[in-house]
Amino acid sequence: MVAALSPPRILPSGDAAITVEFSRTIDAVANRRVLALDRLVAGDALTGVTETVPTYRSLLVHYDPLQIGFEALGDKLTELALRPLPEATATRRWRIPVVYGGENGIDLEDVAKTLNITPDEVVARHVGGDYRVAMIGFTPGWSYLSGLPGSMQISRRQNPRLLTPPGTISIGGIQTGVQCLAGPSGWHLLGRTAVRTYQLHRDPIFLLEPGDAVTFTAVNEKTFTEQDRAAEGGEFVAELMS
Repeated sequence: MVAALSPPRILPSGDAAITVEFSRTIDAVANRRVLALDRLVAGDALTGVTETVPTYRSLLVHYDPLQIGFEALGDKLTELALRPLPEATATRRWRIPVVYGGENGIDLEDVAKTLNITPDEVVARHVGGDYRVAMIGFTPGWSYLSGLPGSMQISRRQNPRLLTPPGTISIGGIQTGVQCLAGPSGWHLLGRTAVRTYQLHRDPIFLLEPGDAVTFTAVNEKTFTEQDRAAEGGEFVAELMS
């Protein structure tokens, strides 16, 4: 018998949005429920809903209060959230090339010291992980990935940097991420990728989507430079495995 799903928390977010919260911590099952609800809301074309924003553990639903009220929409979202989770379906799997260490991954040596392993072992463990895009946020194309091996989990930096390079591949806590644009970060920088997860004049503009699977592969600096030039011209660079 399939266990009954627990109802989510329905929380107001201002006067024109609802947060449907499935957990208070990062949780794989909660994220699966978030993405399932996001698909159901899109498929049902709910009256008044204008946009949805999936996160690790909740779905933010923007709506027009002149078309539907908070309670009515909350009841409908709860009903959808309690439907049985669909069977796992085939997902897109991307392989993303990364140049690790040196000026492209300035925290690799420190991470290795903290974990009491070699930099090469840090790279091997990171490359050996099987990741899933849990959410997109913070800046355009910033992809938060679940699945970081337990042996790689490390507290975030005590002093965040105000600016880190575009394409940075980093780790923080139980997560790893693909940063598209230059920006601040409190995570540990392991390397960089030429892959543009966001590129305004490319089709598609966003490369990765929540639910996609991701693996990383190590490349040298020469290959990174060549791929960076190709990506600037609109090529994906990332390899779509399935």
